[in-house]
Formats: sequence, C-alpha cells, structure tokens
Amino acid sequence: MKAQVQKILFLILLMAFVMGYSQIKISGKVSFKNKGVGEVNVTLKDTYDGATTDAQGNFSFETTEKGNHILTFTHSKYEEVEKNIVIDNQEVIVNVQLKEQVSEIDAIVVSAGSIEASDKKRATALLTPIDIYTTAGADGQITSALTYLPGVQKVGGTEGLFIRGGTGTESKIFMDGSLINNYFSNSIPGIAGRDQFNTSLFKGNIFSSGGYSSLYGQALSGALLLESVDLPDQSSYDVGISPIFLSGGFQKLSKDKSHSFGATLGYSMLNLMQKVFNFNTNFIDAPQGLNSDFNFRIKTKSGGFLKYYGMYNSNKMGVKTESLEPGYDFALVRLNGKNTYHNLSFRQKLGKYHLNVGGSYSYNKSDLNFSTETHDTESDKTRLLTDGNYINFKAVLERKINRISAVRGGFEFNNTDEKLKYGEVDKHYKDLISSAFVETDLGFSNALSAKLGLRAEHSSFLGKSNIAPRIAVAYRIAKDWTSSLAYGLFYQNPESKYINGPANVDFQKAQHYIFQVQRASEGRTLRFEAFYKKYDQLIKTFNVTPGKEQNQQIQTALNNDGYGYAKGLEFFWRDNKKTFKNIDYWITYSFLNSKRDFLNYPVSLKPSFAAEHTLSAVVKRFIPEWKLGVNMSYTYAKGRPYYDIASGTDGGKNINYIRNEGRLKDYNALNFSVNYLPNLGKKDAKAFTVLVLSITNVLGAKNVYGYNFSVDGSRSSAIVPPVNTFVFVGAFISFGADKTENAINNNL
Repeated sequence: MKAQVQKILFLILLMAFVMGYSQIKISGKVSFKNKGVGEVNVTLKDTYDGATTDAQGNFSFETTEKGNHILTFTHSKYEEVEKNIVIDNQEVIVNVQLKEQVSEIDAIVVSAGSIEASDKKRATALLTPIDIYTTAGADGQITSALTYLPGVQKVGGTEGLFIRGGTGTESKIFMDGSLINNYFSNSIPGIAGRDQFNTSLFKGNIFSSGGYSSLYGQALSGALLLESVDLPDQSSYDVGISPIFLSGGFQKLSKDKSHSFGATLGYSMLNLMQKVFNFNTNFIDAPQGLNSDFNFRIKTKSGGFLKYYGMYNSNKMGVKTESLEPGYDFALVRLNGKNTYHNLSFRQKLGKYHLNVGGSYSYNKSDLNFSTETHDTESDKTRLLTDGNYINFKAVLERKINRISAVRGGFEFNNTDEKLKYGEVDKHYKDLISSAFVETDLGFSNALSAKLGLRAEHSSFLGKSNIAPRIAVAYRIAKDWTSSLAYGLFYQNPESKYINGPANVDFQKAQHYIFQVQRASEGRTLRFEAFYKKYDQLIKTFNVTPGKEQNQQIQTALNNDGYGYAKGLEFFWRDNKKTFKNIDYWITYSFLNSKRDFLNYPVSLKPSFAAEHTLSAVVKRFIPEWKLGVNMSYTYAKGRPYYDIASGTDGGKNINYIRNEGRLKDYNALNFSVNYLPNLGKKDAKAFTVLVLSITNVLGAKNVYGYNFSVDGSRSSAIVPPVNTFVFVGAFISFGADKTENAINNNL
C-alpha cells in the first residue's frame, strides 16, 4: 500500500514538473506616444490566458498554449490592437504602440464664437427653454435672454440682436435651417418690437456671436439657429391668463406616437396696465395684438421627419409725444401691422447620407401714419407703408466620414419682394440671392478637430457675386480645457430701406478673427474669448426730404465707402447647482472697442449702439419642497454715445455733419421673478400649473436709450422705456400632461 502511494505522488510531481516546464512566459510593454498605458487588457485570443498592464504599461503572464496565436490589446480610450505571435519553447516579448480611439462623445468640438443648447450629445447646454423662462427680465423671450450672454448689447430702443459692435440687422435668425425674415413684431420708432415666436416651440438653439457655419449667410455679425421640437411627449391643452393677455392651445399626439398636430390662439392688450402704472409713453391707442399658429409633425416609417409651422400675427398701437417742431403741440404716430410665417422642413437618412430640406415664406406689412396736432386739430398726415414677401429654400446633404468627421454641402435661394411708399418715394425692391456652400468637419483625434467651409453667393439686384471661406480649429489643452481659433469672411447686402434711388453699391463685408479658451466640467463653464472684426464696403447714406414737410427725412444709399472695426474681450462663468445647492448662477462681462464710418456718419465714430463695458449677473434658486423658483438678474452697461447728424451742402457737394453729440447715462436694471407650481385640483389629476410674478427694473432706474432731435437740432427729447418699472402676473395651466416633476427635475 505504501509503495502504491509513493508511485501516485511520483506521477503527480512528474506531471507538475512537465506542466511547469511547458509554460511559456509572454511579456512586453504597451505605450501611447512613448508613454506606458495602464489598465490595458492583454488577452491570448480564444483562451483564458492574459493580464492587465500596470501603471507603466508593463504586462506579463504564462501560458501552456503552443503554435500560432493572436494577442489582443483592448482599452476603452484606444483602438483595439491584434498581434500575431508564435509560441514555442522560448519567452515571447511583444511591445505595442496604441492609437487613440476617436469617440463622438470624447472628441473636441469647435466652439469659437458659438454657444449651443440643444438635445445633442455634443452640445454644451446653456440656455434651454426652461433657462429662458426663468431668467428674470427676459420676459420669456429668447432674444431678451441672450442679452445676458457675452457679446450681446442691451440697446432697448429698437429690436434686433446687437452683437459685438454690429447693428440689429447684421444678425440673422433661422428656424430649422430656414431664414425668418419677420422674427420681431412691427413697431414704431423708439419702441422695440417683441419676439413673435413662442420659446417653448424650440428644443434647442445655437447662438453664434461670430465665425458661424458656411451653411448660413447674409449676416455680418452673427446668427441664432433655432431647432423646433419634434413630437410632444403626450397630448395636452394649455391656457395662459394674465391682465395683459389671454391664450389657449393644444397638442394632439397620435396613439402610435407617429404624428401630432396643434394650434394656439392668443390676444394681448396693454390698456389695463396703463391705468395701473405711470407710463413714460402716452399710448393714444394701447398696444394690442392677435397671434395664432398651427403645426403638424409626422414621423415616417422609413425614419424620416416632416415638420410644419405656420403663424399669423397682427398688432396695433398709437403714440402721442410733444412736438419738437415750432408751431405744433404734439406729434402722433399710429401703427397697424400684419405678418405671417410658414416653415416646412424634412429630414431623411439615405444610407450613409443625411438629407435636410426646408423652406419658409414670410409676409410682413407695416402701416405707419404720422401726423401733428395743434389746438386739438390733427393735420399734416403722412403715411409710411411697407409690405414684403420673402421666400427661402435650402437643401443640405451630409455624409459621415467616420464617427467625428463629416462633409456636407448644398444650396440656398432667398427671394425678396418689397414695396415702400413714403411721401414722394415709391419703390419696388426685388432681389434673388442664390447660394452654394460646402463644409467639412475633420476629427483628427479626440484632442484636435477642424471645420473648413466655403460659401458662394450671387445677388440679382447687385448683379455681383462673392466667395467666403471660413475655418475653425479646436485643440484640447488639458482634460477639461479646450481652445478654439476661428476666421471667416462674411457678406451682406445693403439694407433695402436705404435703396431709394439709383446707386452702384456692392456687398458689405466683415472679417472675423476669434480666439477662445474654455473650461467645461459637469455643472460648471468658464469661458474667455477675444475677437477682432474688420468691416469694409459699408453703406454710406445722405439724408433726403421725400415730401413737403421738412421733418420727413430718410437716408438714401450713396456708395460702399464705409469701413470700421470692432475688437474686444469677453468673460463667461456659469455654476449650475454645483457649488451651492439648488442655486444656478452665471456672470458675464464684455469689453468692446468699436468705431465705424458708415450710413450718415461724417467721420469714423463709436457707434451709438455699442457700449464699451457690459456686465450681467443671473441668479436662480429653486426650492423643491415648496415648488418655488426665485430668480434675479442685473445688467450694467456704460453709457453709449449719441449723435444728431444732419445733411447739407458745401460748395455744391453733399456733406453730413454733427450738430449735437454726447454720452448717455449708464444703464442699470435689477429684475426679479418668482415661479410657483401649486397643487391645484385632485391629487391624481393630470394638470400642470405655473404662477408667475415678474418685476422688471425693481429699483426704478430711469434709463435712457437715446435722443430725438428737431429738424434744426435746437430741441431734443429722450428715448426712454414705455415704463420704468413693470409688474407682470400670470398663470399658465396645462391639462392632460402633468409636467410638475419635469419642471422640478429641470431645476435640480
């Protein structure tokens, strides 16, 4: 028995010796750019043998396998590597150099000059619809909320996005890729028009304060790209009630969630508020408006998406002011405005390609009636009637090259047909701008990418063409730090309102140079941006008198001899509930140095719409247990210059000269708002209610937007807000969809 046990032990020892003798060691080092990489899985394919690299990239393991095999190296941030090896009776040493795994999520995105907020994976969420609604002083308007971002000026007396020393008309707004020619409501001089589009219509936006994509044109300063919502989450009915408006609407979603349709209708009237507040503006006809819209959305079986949006708005108002001209007591102006907008878009994936096709139609009519009043008798009636038809069509075809690279191209047509009658001026302006563009996104690695673009345009009115190259490069400096550099040429037709006679004019031109450094981590964004813009071929004008009355003067284009520049530095910091619980805040500062010789400026001057220093702060506090949101905002802007410029002759030559000039007082406004989500009705009822209290300019600062001057320049009056402090109270109720939890979650 003892001898048998000894034999078994001998056999076991012999087998262990043979197995130990037959194991072969496989070792080596894994590197990336000559630096060892840890946590790389090294595996002998189709076996259980392998190891993981240490911090220096070294690995080692033993195997009993023999013959030809494949050694694999895998890591989430690098491309998988396979090496063919032969295992014999000697140690196998394998050294490997990895290549970075290019990922759509990890790859750097070019962001110089642009701020994006949408539902895309690569977006930097900034101003979402809930952000806009809860920004005190924004009044739920997208363009008003943008004035709390760097680069956008708070002008006040007229509508538009005034970006980095540019006029309000030098920026353009697009919906689903198509141009919106009547984004703002009609208004009268000195009172800015409001956004005509509901903020909740859009799921995201890209705001470019310069260096924007080649897919868009005809803007010297920047572009706001709005992306409308697709299908709603569920059917709902909405009601809005306040002392100044009443609105209602619905969205109906099909049972299979493949299509939806909806409509809204609203009416606004400021008459009641005039009786409550001490208005600066004497409204003889209180502002009132009727707004309506309709939409449908269809998701096709092949994965395509068709969207339509249409709206019709009308508004009226009348203003009475003390006359600046001798012999008259008052000056009166009345407005009757009508406009409509229709947008149809379709997107479809075609194999490796993505097709986006869209078109829009805009109609805008503004009927302004000017008159004077003396001893309660109205006279000297003059009418300024404008109406315009605008058609835009664009097609874009895109092909992905790899996960982060793509090429796209397409064409666009923008047709304008405008009529204007004012005094002896009776004009009919027509223009067709035909455009072609190509653009490519190049992802070289997760740390380096570029965007190259080229846009060409031809204007039938000017009879001229242009070619605009654009380039942007982004580089990741460190883990959360990125830098971007952008350059581009941008062209824009002269404003049609200055084309009142024969003039040999050309495209206006701007060159953008932008450098950005940004640190973005979860909940926090820090951003520095420096820019320089050079303007050439700006329109020069001369004041003419179209009618018998001397106070009826309009500017008429003479040539393209204007020029200018704008340069500055911008800072943006946002902390979204990371440092302080349930508190979201951001701070922006902009420095702007700009000069222009354009329009009727006699020399190069600082523009009257450009403040040198602008500071904004926004703070939001949400209290979940009370379902209460408290919001505050503050804006400061250094006083802008103002000019009284007249036209005359010198030796038979037309000249412009400055009669009066100065600087406005600094702009200050502190705003406050509260959003409350009460529990109304039955606990299980599908209803969502928001009560809103908003106070604009809480401290009642008497801000001034500019000055009007008499014909001879001897008298003036300040252009001020219609009211210094305004209080808004309203309730918004949605039936059929309880969005309370969503509203709370969006604020946490």
